[in-house]
Amino acid sequence: MTNAAAPLKAITLTHVRYQRGDPLGHFLAWVSLVPVFISLAGFLSHFLFRREIHGLTFALGLIISQVVNEFIKTSVQQSRPDTCHLLEVCDSHGWPSSHCQYMFFFATYLTLLSSRGLAFWDRSSNLFVHSLTWGLALLTICSRVYLGYHTLAQTFAGTALGVFLGAAWFWIVTNLLSPYFPLIEESSFGRNFYLKDTSHIRNVLKFEYDTCRAERARITNSDHKSR
Repeated sequence: MTNAAAPLKAITLTHVRYQRGDPLGHFLAWVSLVPVFISLAGFLSHFLFRREIHGLTFALGLIISQVVNEFIKTSVQQSRPDTCHLLEVCDSHGWPSSHCQYMFFFATYLTLLSSRGLAFWDRSSNLFVHSLTWGLALLTICSRVYLGYHTLAQTFAGTALGVFLGAAWFWIVTNLLSPYFPLIEESSFGRNFYLKDTSHIRNVLKFEYDTCRAERARITNSDHKSR
C-alpha cells in the first residue's frame, strides 16, 4: 500500500498571491517583492560591479537581520492570520514580519548613512531617495496586511525590529568596523577582489565622473602629443 503524496509547498520568496481582478492587490503584491529586487538586483549587482566595503557591510547587516527574524519566528511560533489557508503559508510563522523588518532596516540604515554625508549620490537628492525608500517601507506594511499574510501587530513588530537593528548595525559599522576598512582594502583579499573603501568620499558619483573625464582628457592629450 503506497503512502499518500506529500502536500506541495511553494517557495514563498517570490510567491505572492492576490485576488484576481483586484488592481490594488496586484500593485501591493509587487510591493511585497521589493526586498527581493533590492537583494538580487541591488546588492548582487553592487558586489559584481562596485564592490564598496560599506555597501557590502550594509548587505551583511540585512542578512543578519533576517537570521534574527527567522530565529524569533521559530522561537515564538505565532500563527499567521486565518487567510493563510488560502495563501498556503500556514506552515510558516508570522511574528515578526520579515518583509517589514527588511524594508525598515533598509530605510533606517540608508537614512543614517546619508545623514553622515556617506552616500553614493549628491545630498540634494536625499529628499527624493528617502521619500521613495520610506514610502515603499510603509506600503510594505499595507501590502502584508491587505494581502492577508500578516496581522497588523506582526507588521508593527517587524517594523520596530527593523528600525532598531538598522540603527544598531549602523552604529556597529561606523564605530567598530569602519576603522578596519582601509586594512581590508589593502589586504590581499581586497586587492584580488578589487574591494574599495569610499566612505571618505562625500559624492561617489561626482568623484567617479570627474575622475573619468580627467583620465580621458589625459589620454587624449597624450595621443595628440605622440602624433
